[in-house]
Amino acid sequence: MSDTDAADRLRSLVRDVADFPSPGIVFKDITPLLADPRGLATAVDAMTAPWVDQDVDMVVGIEARGFILGAPVARALGAGFVPARKQGKLPWATTAESYGLEYGDDVLELHVDALVADHRVVIIDDVLATGGTASAAGRLVASTGALLVGFGFLIELAFLGGRDRLGGHHVESVIVESADDEPLIERGVV
Repeated sequence: MSDTDAADRLRSLVRDVADFPSPGIVFKDITPLLADPRGLATAVDAMTAPWVDQDVDMVVGIEARGFILGAPVARALGAGFVPARKQGKLPWATTAESYGLEYGDDVLELHVDALVADHRVVIIDDVLATGGTASAAGRLVASTGALLVGFGFLIELAFLGGRDRLGGHHVESVIVESADDEPLIERGVV
């Protein structure tokens, strides 16, 4: 399968849901992709490839779809996995960062002992939209003294400018959508 065919197949497995979770939002539903074994494998392989030679120690997955994609990426990299959860969901001492979403505000937390200063970390999530959640996760990683190697996303909504909020860190996105909703491929890894 060519890179273009693979990208087209992945994009075809993502369902757009209008006005969810609030009016004016087009939600990128990846559950059809997750239910397709070949699609899921292709997505995980594409999200892993950029980090193979980066000596990653830990993958931070952002709640909730970042857990689904981040855990197999961590396994493929031989790294550990750390969940970044919404406030009040982790059972022990945490550090927190607040952030704004395209449809509201929230707080993201990590366990205080999840990362240490010598960890090399990649943050994984399904969608980069405005960058608020990913930026908060990046600040959480920085607060531990760990080195943020970069961010990985299945889908980037480039027209929302989220990449600009990530402090110049390395960003890898499998599918990049422009304002006219035409999927573009950023790298030849798909």
